[in-house]
Amino acid sequence: MARKTKKKKRWLIYSLFALAGIIALLFYIKMNSEPKGIEITLEKAQIRTIHETVSASGRIFPEKEVKISSDVSGEIVELYVSEGDSVVAGQILVKIDPDAYLSAVERGKATVNSAKAQSSISKSQIESSIAQKEQILAQLSNAKRIHERNIALHKDGVISDVEKEQSLSNLESLEANLRASEASIRSSKQSAEGADYNVQSAEATLKELKTSLNRTTIKAPVSGIVSSLSVEQGERVVGTMQMSGTEIMRISNLNAMEVQVDVSENDIVKVNMGDTVSIEVDAYLDKRFKGRITEIANSASNLSSALGTSINTDQVTNFPVKIRILSDSYKDLVSASRPYPFRPGMSASVDIYTDIAKDIIAVPIQAVTTRINEEKELETSIEEFDEVIFLFESDTVRSIKVISGIQDDEYIQIKDGIEVDQEIVSGPYSAVSKKLNNGTEARIKEEDNSKGSKGE
Repeated sequence: MARKTKKKKRWLIYSLFALAGIIALLFYIKMNSEPKGIEITLEKAQIRTIHETVSASGRIFPEKEVKISSDVSGEIVELYVSEGDSVVAGQILVKIDPDAYLSAVERGKATVNSAKAQSSISKSQIESSIAQKEQILAQLSNAKRIHERNIALHKDGVISDVEKEQSLSNLESLEANLRASEASIRSSKQSAEGADYNVQSAEATLKELKTSLNRTTIKAPVSGIVSSLSVEQGERVVGTMQMSGTEIMRISNLNAMEVQVDVSENDIVKVNMGDTVSIEVDAYLDKRFKGRITEIANSASNLSSALGTSINTDQVTNFPVKIRILSDSYKDLVSASRPYPFRPGMSASVDIYTDIAKDIIAVPIQAVTTRINEEKELETSIEEFDEVIFLFESDTVRSIKVISGIQDDEYIQIKDGIEVDQEIVSGPYSAVSKKLNNGTEARIKEEDNSKGSKGE
């Protein structure tokens, strides 16, 4: 019985050893049968033309849009246009109740007439003072002759001292009256001058009142389309001469439209006046329009708000850019039923062509990556990076330092480092950007035909 038990245990141990050997053998066979290295894809460097672009998004606006506001307050009694109507310069758009302004003009006219009447009275006083002076002068001349005669008679003893003194007193009294008359003339002239100023002031006030009355009739300053109407007949509007009053409507020239976008500070340095632009409007899918840059802001769109508070460098800085939509690119959309294909406020995205490189060597963007330059790091103790591309040689990859140029969404220019038709590692992105280094084992990824076979 004991022998049988020992044999059974020995057989079990041998079986376990044999199973472990089989497992080890299978693992060895599997390890040697699996391909080694990181899977990669290859692509040839080719001659291409690259358009460098800056992308942005924004909205469509008319190039010329005039906001119509009221300079006077009151009730809208007549509204002659509707939204979408065409108007010409000088056409009457709105009338505001003029009654209060008519009364004010009448009061102004009465004030002018009163001021003119006062001016006439002041001028009459001048004439009266002059006549009084002439009368005093005549009396004074007569008094001088009488006094001179009385002096001679006094010497001869014909008249008494009292009579002589009386004639002298009369002479001096007339001279004082003359001086008073001259002062009265000067005062009358100053009063007349003040009255003239009052007339001018009253006339200026009347002119302002007439201007306010005229402004109760609002006319179109330019020709265009009523793109926005904010009021209804019967509403009251507020108007001031110093600032814009209630906005009544907007008149736009829908024949000339533009896209207004914000471009980041990193890209604005690449953008120039006159650059061509490809425009995609959300309302027209699968259609692109042509444009041209007409205006680039010198200041950031959020600069004023930043200066009003603390300046935060983490804040995104954008610069407004205006792009004219070229009419030739959308003339096929214009028809009698739809003369204006674009409406203010439509969303749009743009690609601004900032540079172009023709007949240059280009590779996929994901094929170019960066690696630390170990030699310079040892010399300076500072990490410096080189742009590199990987070449596949047998079962490993070799890194080559390159100099890149402009790029588009898919390809990047290689100025130096490789030649045309040279095969380079193009993917996958995770391998090129992180895993591959000089001498890393790699293998070409096999194409998966399983999907095709299933489809067949």
